[in-house]
Amino acid sequence: MNQFVQVLLFGVTLGGVYALMASGLTLVFGVMRIVNIAHAAFMIIAAYIAFFAFDLYHIDPIISVLITMPVMFFMGMAVYWLFFSRIKGAKRAGELTVLLTFALALIVEGLLGYFFTNVYRSAGPSYATEALYFGRFFLSAGQFYATLLSIALIVLLWAFLKYSRIGYAIRASMQNLSAAQVVGVNVERISMIAFGIGMALAGASGSMMSFLFTFYPAKHWEWIAILLALIVLGGMGSLGGALAGAFILAISSNLIGYYFGPTWSPITFFLALFVVLLVRPQGLFGKKLEA
Repeated sequence: MNQFVQVLLFGVTLGGVYALMASGLTLVFGVMRIVNIAHAAFMIIAAYIAFFAFDLYHIDPIISVLITMPVMFFMGMAVYWLFFSRIKGAKRAGELTVLLTFALALIVEGLLGYFFTNVYRSAGPSYATEALYFGRFFLSAGQFYATLLSIALIVLLWAFLKYSRIGYAIRASMQNLSAAQVVGVNVERISMIAFGIGMALAGASGSMMSFLFTFYPAKHWEWIAILLALIVLGGMGSLGGALAGAFILAISSNLIGYYFGPTWSPITFFLALFVVLLVRPQGLFGKKLEA
């Protein structure tokens, strides 16, 4: 029983980090219906920023969130203005955004591979290898701190969306883009800001990734598959669904890895993606798909 609870605790703390990673991706889809295949590639960029900030200037990876989030926010706004604003309203905009983000992911991977090679990297703050004990149970200190920060950022995102004027506009756009435009929301501006916020969350996720996991340029393909499984399970465009999907799959993968071996752990995400698309394509909290 103790072992079961211990594995469960590992899954919960990991789920908090996954939730932060998935929140930016589902926010962008909810506002603009963009399936951002490049989201994980931009997380890798942020991980490199956090890694070199720690390696060269001894800036703690958690503190580096103050660097990666604004950098990625403005990068996101620039990417939206350069690429997505030009195809908005196109006849097959949905298909074009998938192809465009796929191309962006390849470009980012190629540039990172050219400048940093495919060597595995990971920041090494002291708490990354420490443990925190809670009676009979323990947690990785790094994973615990990352989870606390992830939850704090998600709460701030929720408060921003619920109580700010821009948050009202973003939520209105997520519910009905055309209706939001009719009542006076500047959809183009809100879309750009929402894309920037999604990228800022990717920046924070990259800072967490820099010391929780090893990474290299091509690692984003594995991460985007995991993140898509999370948001498809929860319901694409639903922030609450992204949180639920993150915790459900993080706990499930940990339990399967413990009872059947670590080789089977990643299969949890891909199997969940397959089953959800087959049985309930809208996910747990998503709207029912229309033809």
